[in-house]
Amino acid sequence: MRAIQIEEFGGPDVLRLADLPVPEPGDGEVLIRVSAVGVNYADTHQRTNDYLAPYELPLVPGGEVAGVREDTGERVVAMTGTGGYAEYATAPAALTFPIPEGVDDATAVALLIQGLTAWHLYRTSAQLRPGESVVVHAAAGGVGSLAVQLGKPLGAGRVIATASTEDKRALALELGADVAVDASPAGMKERLEEANEGRKVDVVFEMAGGEVFDQSLAALAPFGRIVTYGIASREPNQVSTGSLMRRSRAVVGFWLMHCIGRPEMVDDALADLFERVRRGELRVHVGATYPLSEAARAQVDIAARRTTGKVLLDPTG
Repeated sequence: MRAIQIEEFGGPDVLRLADLPVPEPGDGEVLIRVSAVGVNYADTHQRTNDYLAPYELPLVPGGEVAGVREDTGERVVAMTGTGGYAEYATAPAALTFPIPEGVDDATAVALLIQGLTAWHLYRTSAQLRPGESVVVHAAAGGVGSLAVQLGKPLGAGRVIATASTEDKRALALELGADVAVDASPAGMKERLEEANEGRKVDVVFEMAGGEVFDQSLAALAPFGRIVTYGIASREPNQVSTGSLMRRSRAVVGFWLMHCIGRPEMVDDALADLFERVRRGELRVHVGATYPLSEAARAQVDIAARRTTGKVLLDPTG
């Protein structure tokens, strides 16, 4: 089979097309003939081995796929952990889910990791209260574009989007944000408060780190929560307990992997997302689909913020 394999950690050039044996599923695993591969920002961390979990070489990257189970012929979407950038992939049966009628493969892939993340940002980490204001950073991205749409249905009052270009801000408004502002770190605190009609904000979903995190934390109202679920800038932050106490603010971390092994946190949430798609309440914006052979370009474009919505690889290309 054709696959992307990494034999050394490093830049995009380490993502090389290879001819590998079709993987054999182990106990409790299934084999999937892949139709669509999800690309996430976390994949760039897999490539450099600086994410929350270490990886071993050689490595086929990619944590999510849609396709057909070889044993049953059923359309499924699955969390693979690794091995997704390929024509065939194995996945734990417990993390392989049927795709409902009326939901296409691209949509299913987007809802698996990025959709579940957006859902849990609201429900689990922020524990959003009715009417609270919500800031969604990177609002035109994979998680952000879904989080913007989920805001009002899940009880948000004012949804404030940030994005780096006018086109991305226009997309965020089209998806349901009340206002969209520039994502530049300088002056962000003031822009967020102005966007919230002069008030500090209640909840921030933040995945950049660095100055964006600091500015967002400063914009929080008393009892506000900033939920951090990424460090795209690769600039980690430190927060003092005194600064949290002075404003009664909270910093909450979220990593989807802690939901794995807890079916009530995955199965029910994914079913809810699928149903919202079927009702027309939630739509996936597919920004680009790259041939498998151009996986390196896909990761470069994601890192350079040239993409919007869900980014996919076509395993036949």
